Amino acid sequence: MSSSPQAPPHAVAADADTRPSLTVLSGFWPAATFAAARTLLAADESLLLVRHDLAGVRDGVVRRVVRTGAGIVEDERVELGHGCVSCALREDVLPTLVRLARGNPGHDLVLMLPETVEPEAVAAACAHCLVDGAPFTDLIRVDSYVTVLDAEHLLDGLASTDDLAALGIQAAEDDHRALADVVVRQIEYADTLLLWGQSRDGAFDTSRMAVLLRRMAPWAVHFSVDGEFVDATALTRQLRRTHRHRPETPGILARGLRGYALGAHEPESDCGVVSTVFRARRPFHPQRLHDVLEEVNAEMIRSRGHLWLASQPDTAVAWEFAGGGLAMGSLGHWLASLPENGWEHVDDQRRLAAALDWDPYYGDRHQHLVFIGLDIDPAELHRTLARCLLTDAELADGEETWRTYHDPFAGCFPLSTEELTDTGTRGA
Repeated sequence: MSSSPQAPPHAVAADADTRPSLTVLSGFWPAATFAAARTLLAADESLLLVRHDLAGVRDGVVRRVVRTGAGIVEDERVELGHGCVSCALREDVLPTLVRLARGNPGHDLVLMLPETVEPEAVAAACAHCLVDGAPFTDLIRVDSYVTVLDAEHLLDGLASTDDLAALGIQAAEDDHRALADVVVRQIEYADTLLLWGQSRDGAFDTSRMAVLLRRMAPWAVHFSVDGEFVDATALTRQLRRTHRHRPETPGILARGLRGYALGAHEPESDCGVVSTVFRARRPFHPQRLHDVLEEVNAEMIRSRGHLWLASQPDTAVAWEFAGGGLAMGSLGHWLASLPENGWEHVDDQRRLAAALDWDPYYGDRHQHLVFIGLDIDPAELHRTLARCLLTDAELADGEETWRTYHDPFAGCFPLSTEELTDTGTRGA
């Protein structure tokens, strides 16, 4: 079993917290996730494990199972007001956790998420939902978000081009997520990653997946177990009461804009895995960038980040690639495009990050993209992207000319007016 450093330095002081501790387990392959959960139960029979079967959620029905190391203590069919995951969280998952905590003082909790649920959605519910009129986090301390990855299937999942609807496992009628999107979001939001089992292709491939996970989520603590002989006590020390969860940490697409690491620049291959960060101040020419979208992602497992286009200089554009599909969207205004009184609508982390990296000409506008793949050429990738930036002559033409460029992305990234002045006009 390999491990990373244990609990952070403040963990000893936090142990004075008397709220029951909740560990959230997610993972797209339930056999591996449940194996990890059973291992935790084996080490502590007082632990309460909560699982929800969402097979009937679109019909407004879920099945809730609660068990300890000694066996099942609840197995109930629950009817919801509406058939969606957010309703299940609000109406049954969080109230059940609070009820169990109150009825079993001194017992910690483990919540095993269904395979299509992303941990960030659960974190949002925990942060904002009231249970019996009180904030959930006043009653239960969310200790850690752990994602369990099945070594036998991980690479196939990341490379999959299937969507959940085609597989018949979508969480709602309007759930258009791809399988790979779910897997990468489970990986990237977690504060702890557990690679379970061995690749069917041998030890080298297992090591390669461990490296890949470290490149995809360098901010997480990483562990591996062979899945056959597991030390339950050691795994419990590594996964429970670690105090790793940081509720203030933004989601993956907002990380870079708020000053958090967006990825690791590791251009040298390790087991074939390469991770490279592209940063630049100049804007992209919209047509030249559009022309290389397929080329730059052709060999990628994951790319993510934000950028700015010369033709849309007010907009911070999100970039997210997984499973063969690229998604781009608006992350709101660059602060440089806002009037002074518009800054009050922007969170403190975003303002601080912008101030620390402010450029006299570009303001906070910049390119920040991370690419992760197998056997890719980072130098060639950087050259391709650099050719998409404005030239010196184009920069000299100025912003009014940039706005007139032919733009294949026109209309794709609408901006909210909330960040603007009361009159809705943009500052000069």
